[in-house]
Amino acid sequence: MKTSTKQLFLWTPRILGLLFAVFISVFALDVFGEDFGFWETLLALAMHLIPTLIAVLALVVAWRWARVGATVYIALAALYLVMSRGESYALSIPLFLLGVLFLVQWVLRAELES
Repeated sequence: MKTSTKQLFLWTPRILGLLFAVFISVFALDVFGEDFGFWETLLALAMHLIPTLIAVLALVVAWRWARVGATVYIALAALYLVMSRGESYALSIPLFLLGVLFLVQWVLRAELES
């Protein structure tokens, strides 16, 4: 396998995981449109950033252990699908694809390390 292809398989899921975390953190900014005081805004912002924290923790796990990270991302996709009662695929599809990408990376780990 070419070095550029190895780099693509190695870095694509990591970069997409970071972009996903940034994307869902944008939704937390809606708390600034409310008429809360400072502490209420800070608390609401912290609560709205919990999904981002979960996405970053999943990325940290996947960065070190691709197989475990793939499992975590696929489980998060399933969890979101269950929580939305199957009505919204907007976040479950990217999570599932990230899981698949980390799974492919784990399967190709021997070739990527050489």
